[in-house]
Amino acid sequence: MSTVKNATDASFEETVLKSAKPVLVDFWADWCGPCKQMAPVLDKLAAEHGDKIEVVKVNTDQNPETPRAYNVMSLPTMNVYKDGEVVKQIIGAKPKRLLEKELAEFL
Repeated sequence: MSTVKNATDASFEETVLKSAKPVLVDFWADWCGPCKQMAPVLDKLAAEHGDKIEVVKVNTDQNPETPRAYNVMSLPTMNVYKDGEVVKQIIGAKPKRLLEKELAEFL
């Protein structure tokens, strides 16, 4: 069973870009209602699929450099990184089954 991890501007490269498996990064903020809706969905995703994909959260208010570097314009934005590159971007809150469908190739 895996859990959702947190990354900062300082730890992003080590936590996400150098990961051996794909990483779903949730860019979020405390003030974002849809972001809060995604939290339990991402917790379940990490618990059920943690052996295949890492789930990492980046608080955009506390870590502005990383979202700026990846042109994150709206929240929540979820990027999938594989071998240090963005291979998929999902914008907006989604129910678990739709998120799993979008992530099927990584699960």
